[in-house]
Order: sequence, then C-alpha cells, then structure tokens
Amino acid sequence: MGILGKIFTWWDGATIGTAIYSWRKGKAVGTDTEGNKYYQSSDGKRRWVIYNGPNDASRVSPDWHGWLHGTHDGDPESYLPPHRGYETAAIPNLTGTEGAYRPAGSIERGGHRARATGDYEAWSPDAL
Repeated sequence: MGILGKIFTWWDGATIGTAIYSWRKGKAVGTDTEGNKYYQSSDGKRRWVIYNGPNDASRVSPDWHGWLHGTHDGDPESYLPPHRGYETAAIPNLTGTEGAYRPAGSIERGGHRARATGDYEAWSPDAL
C-alpha cells in the first residue's frame, strides 16, 4: 500500500497518525504470535495495538486482551501460566469469509433442512 493509502485508510493496518504517535510517544511492549505489535504511552495510561494485516479485534490473542484493557500489568509472559498441550490456538472472527459457520438449512448451503423426525410432539393446553 502506498503512502496515500496509509494516510487515508484505517481498515488495513495503522493510519499514518497512529504510526507517528507510536513512533514518537509509544513504548513498544511486545508482539504476539500473529505479528501484532503492542504499545503503551510513556505515562502508562494508554495502550494500543498495531495490527499486522487487517484491523480486526478478534485477531488480538486472549493473552494480550487482558493487557490491552488494563487487567494486568507487564507482558502476558509475566502473568500467565505456561501453555498447556490441550489448549488450541485462538481463531479470528470468520464471519463473511468462506470459513464462516453455515448450519444445515441455511441459504448458503442450499436452503434445505432435514425433515423433522417423530420425536417431536406439539404442545396442546388440553393435553394436561
């Protein structure tokens, strides 16, 4: 993306104003596994993220989410327990992509629902 794109877009990476503010007043705190960079103001009152790619809040890992919202001080390695083998990696929001959830019967999957089975009984007030 060229310099004009950086000046006028906010949906794909940081705008030029945020990049300059991060360079001048921000202190780099760390990066996550996706390459997102986390910053803090010199007085410690503001925290923000510069995304590596499209701006999507679901791309912030749960580890760094607590730090961004001031729940914890220090980088996640200082307050989180070690990674356990049964934990899976967080996935981003897939809405609007090919990987989005489309249940049976949805329009994207043909719009055909399975027929109801015989285990359903309609409620009737006279049945009591």
